Amino acid sequence: MRMLNSSAVFGLFFILLFGGAFAHADESDRVREAVEKNVADILATFEAKKATFEADPDGFYDDMERAISKIIDFRRIAARVMGKYGRRANKEQRDVFVENFKASLFKTYTKAIIDQGSFEMRVVKAQINPRSEKRASVDMEVISSSGSSYPVTYSMHKTGDDQWLMENVIVFGINIGLAFRDKFETQMRAEKGDIAAVINNWTVDLKIDAPAEAQVQGSYQVQDS
Repeated sequence: MRMLNSSAVFGLFFILLFGGAFAHADESDRVREAVEKNVADILATFEAKKATFEADPDGFYDDMERAISKIIDFRRIAARVMGKYGRRANKEQRDVFVENFKASLFKTYTKAIIDQGSFEMRVVKAQINPRSEKRASVDMEVISSSGSSYPVTYSMHKTGDDQWLMENVIVFGINIGLAFRDKFETQMRAEKGDIAAVINNWTVDLKIDAPAEAQVQGSYQVQDS
């Protein structure tokens, strides 16, 4: 049997100990690059199409939806919003909710973006979940035209075809997916368990107030990361 000298043993130990970390570093770069590319596409689409919003809002929404849908797993998010009630819905109802959820979320927040005017988005860092190589978080900053900075975190998951898609978002520490799930449950109680009524009447009216300490006014400078 071949014996390994101390240098070889140390080298093997180093590979075993840090090899996984290097692999995670490579994968975190992939996540970051995917989000950065999509952010660039969204901003480019927004800047190119925002002037058409008043004359052709549906066309504007369609263009923005194509850009945003490349990074967001709407079906996965919608299923989590329905939670345990999803088992009561048939396939057609689940499909309808995905579309209603996507449309209401998209139109509400795209209109909010239009109202804000110009804005910038910066990816701060991406990190693979240490408990699962198929989960990652991406910290971002959204910078408004007034110079206010808003922290946003994307929760990402790796699909079966090796793509990274967003499955949740956290704004000011508020888990938006959970907030929507709470709303769905509240609506189920209000509609006395009529899931069809909840699905068909779904609207996005979740309002998030930015805490004063989360805003940086005035001379905030956006830096390349």
